[in-house]
Amino acid sequence: MHVPVWVWLATVAGIAALFLFDFFAHVRKPHDPTFREAAWWSVFFVALAMAFGAGLWWVWGAQHGAEYFAGFITEKSLSVDNLFVFLIIMSKFAVPRPYQQKALLIGIVIALILRGAFIAVGAAAIAQFSWVFYLFGLFLLYTAIQLVREGAGGHDENEAYEPNAMVRWVQKRLPATDEFDGDRLFSVKTGKRLATPLFMVVVALGMTDVLFALDSIPAIYGLTKEPYIVFTTNAFALLGLLQLYFLIGGLLKRLVYLSLGLSFILAFIGVKLIIEAMHTNTLAFINGGEPIHLVPEIPIWLSMTIILGTLVVTTVASLIKSRHQSRVVSDSH
Repeated sequence: MHVPVWVWLATVAGIAALFLFDFFAHVRKPHDPTFREAAWWSVFFVALAMAFGAGLWWVWGAQHGAEYFAGFITEKSLSVDNLFVFLIIMSKFAVPRPYQQKALLIGIVIALILRGAFIAVGAAAIAQFSWVFYLFGLFLLYTAIQLVREGAGGHDENEAYEPNAMVRWVQKRLPATDEFDGDRLFSVKTGKRLATPLFMVVVALGMTDVLFALDSIPAIYGLTKEPYIVFTTNAFALLGLLQLYFLIGGLLKRLVYLSLGLSFILAFIGVKLIIEAMHTNTLAFINGGEPIHLVPEIPIWLSMTIILGTLVVTTVASLIKSRHQSRVVSDSH
């Protein structure tokens, strides 16, 4: 079913309204969120995403509903791992906690806008060239291997942060100051308008999240072919990421196997994409341009089962290992 333009416009308007609500409810007045506040709003945004998925299931059918939930779970899981990099960026720039909310929210909004462009390009490429699935699948397999190489030692908040090319370009060309001016992005000193460190943090967060999209968006296209579902899963995964950052910042250190679990999920979806590319193969140098049906396509219910099962096993194993390490340290003292 083709999604009408008015549905797209209403969805974008609704998501924009939610981000504005997030700004006025949490960010407008700088403060360090309490655990209770972060937990409450995290639950609210996840419940909102679940309600949207239930509505989509009811209106669009079980197949599309399952695709949405599988995509949302995958995106949210990838976002949790990405939060660790956000912690490193905040630490690198020494951002006071009361100002971190504003930087995070603006960075997330920038990322969502740029991700929207990526999603549109991906949809156009898929509609025109079925062999794009081969590229997506191979890229996800490569990303999975890179994650495995990082090992299962967990996260280290003291890791060095290396700014990407866009951040370095902005730092070199934009007049800036090393001093914070409250939660302002720009400050006026001696008659000159200067970018504050908070502005650099916003750029770093936005550009870093876009880089994360290079694996997350192909992963979602491995679960659904509908750009509307790809966009909404990305949007709802990013909504509430601000609160999740303050809620599980300490827990990230205990999820020592998260990267390995995500690498398995990405590898699985990569294989799924390659299988689908084989079923619609048009490349002359592969099977003479004819489809290959040696392996059946993987149904969405099986994809969701594997994704959920992997996350449960990964989380439980991580917490068991972290508890064991804590006991060893405690006994040694």
